[in-house]
Amino acid sequence: MKHELSVLIPVFNCRCRDLTESLHRQLRVLPVKYEIIVADDGSTDTQVIAENRSIKTLENVRLIERNINSGRAKIRNFLAREAQHSNLLFLDGDMSIEKDDFIANYIKHDAPVVYGGYDITHNDETLKSNLRYRYERKAEGNHSAAIRSKKPYNDFHTSNFMTTKEIMTRFPFDERLRHYGYEDVLWGKTLRDNGIVIKHIDNPLTFADFETNDGFVRKTEEGLRTLRMFKDELQGYSSLLEYERIIRRLHLVPLMRRMFRLLRKTLLHNLESNNPSIFKFNIYKLLYFLNEERGNNKETK
Repeated sequence: MKHELSVLIPVFNCRCRDLTESLHRQLRVLPVKYEIIVADDGSTDTQVIAENRSIKTLENVRLIERNINSGRAKIRNFLAREAQHSNLLFLDGDMSIEKDDFIANYIKHDAPVVYGGYDITHNDETLKSNLRYRYERKAEGNHSAAIRSKKPYNDFHTSNFMTTKEIMTRFPFDERLRHYGYEDVLWGKTLRDNGIVIKHIDNPLTFADFETNDGFVRKTEEGLRTLRMFKDELQGYSSLLEYERIIRRLHLVPLMRRMFRLLRKTLLHNLESNNPSIFKFNIYKLLYFLNEERGNNKETK
């Protein structure tokens, strides 16, 4: 059982007061030395910044405001260096806690890395037209620890995991990844290459902040550009890279690129509509990724 814990929360333009208060309520009644550190990575939303400052009144809670956005990898490394305790629990600031024993479930585990997973809020009536919601709903069957454990290094995300300061010092996140996507996958690969075990448990946070359809498409495109940049290092960790390998072997890349030019506007019209198709979203991702190598994705819609 862990006897000390630093809870580390990177945020960027997201409200984290409810999450921090929920964590604080659980931590203060457990036999564990604790701190909560929230690092604002250059937020620009003044209302969010002002609201988050209210957490500074909580005992053992620290808010660090940084002026420049450093990226998802660098901010986590910064938080690890700031931590005073030997065990680190990283949580995304836009998640929420539904389990009263969330912290208790973590501190009883002694594995070097423990990943609790995530689930989503269910609101089919209100969110039925949201692309991110549909995407997450379709993937729900893969969220259990039993399923994740089959590919423990591929099915790891940084939204909700515990590790040690010693491991973070030895294996920091790769700070070349400044943009959205794949910093968690690359870290999982690093752990696997160095024989560090990831234990999967069912101790999820809940995700309820679904961006607009247009916003989710833009975020996905950014992630695909990151995947293209680190393609060689991520072989075996992305199904898109496997599809690309097959398409290249069949000499179909030029055809796929022509299809992208022909279908891009039609696909985007669907994805940004009130009835987005997950099938078309997957097709768009593949075609975008194949076209990205040529730098053609900056064209206007």
